[in-house]
Amino acid sequence: MDREPSPPRPTIKAVARHAQVSYQTVSNALNAPERLRPDTLARVLRAVDELGYRPTQAARNLRLQTTRLIGFRSTRSGGRGIGAIEDRFLYALTSAARDRGYGVILFAADGDEDEIAMFEDLVSRGAVDGFVLFGSHRHDPRTAWLAERDVPFVSFGRPWEQTPYLYSWLDVDGHAGTLAATKHLAEQGHRRIAFIGWPEGSEVGDDRYAGYLAAAAELDLPTGGLTVRGLDGIGAGTQLASGLLAKAHPPTAFVCVSDAMAVGVMHAVEHRGLAVGRDVAVIGFDDSPLATVVQPALSSVRQPLESIARRCVDLVLERIDDPRSAVTTSVVEPTVIARGSSNPSHISPPDEA
Repeated sequence: MDREPSPPRPTIKAVARHAQVSYQTVSNALNAPERLRPDTLARVLRAVDELGYRPTQAARNLRLQTTRLIGFRSTRSGGRGIGAIEDRFLYALTSAARDRGYGVILFAADGDEDEIAMFEDLVSRGAVDGFVLFGSHRHDPRTAWLAERDVPFVSFGRPWEQTPYLYSWLDVDGHAGTLAATKHLAEQGHRRIAFIGWPEGSEVGDDRYAGYLAAAAELDLPTGGLTVRGLDGIGAGTQLASGLLAKAHPPTAFVCVSDAMAVGVMHAVEHRGLAVGRDVAVIGFDDSPLATVVQPALSSVRQPLESIARRCVDLVLERIDDPRSAVTTSVVEPTVIARGSSNPSHISPPDEA
């Protein structure tokens, strides 16, 4: 006679559902019970007994043996131009992790929900020890998912609203960056300084726009009719700047939300027969590889990605080693890198025939 198939063995996920706790909480109950409140520990152990759960060696290793891998989402460029800052940050992150004896595992995801599905897969398989997030926005479900399950992570990108949980993050002060960029142009003698930005509602874009407005208010510069916003890209920058340059009283300088937008502005200036740097000054943001492949070289606001990546690795490893380690948050100020597009003295003379 054929034997009836054995019932499936209960899993750690089944225990978590039965006890109404997170996957990580069950792992703590089995491997580090001192981290749990007595009532929570009792509830989990009761669920273990009721289901007859017996942890596999892989489950025992979840906290006792680390993978020495950090998860990081690989994103599409989205047409934002050459050398998106994600590429620079990823290289810096990988290098910093290597120096600490860790590796970075990349996974592709299109959108927040897809990324969360990858979190769940990697965590359930014990494939990573933690995550570094890139970018943030209001109502970000990724940080909530990770925080609620006690998964170690750090975010390069601040929370843009109050959240019921705390987590470590670092971010670049975009407000300070565009404020400094606007002041740099004013120091060159410009008064009609335009701003080319992203659509309203972009948290990073709004922050950079606010810095421009703050500098204009401090220096008593006009802003009426000098600000336009659109989707990122070289073509968009050209189109938006062309409209401003066609006015009776056009701007003599531009602060741009990104390097891609700034290169588009440079094209618009040249299309009108004007010289970038001499007739119209332009400054971008991010100091991407684009900044040094155009002529004249593009002035830009540089984000300290290398030091941020190193700090992200330090913070996520602290959280991996001790889930109760202190939460750390930091806003890092960027630096204006002045080149020929905003400072005529930096423009290289043309080659003599």
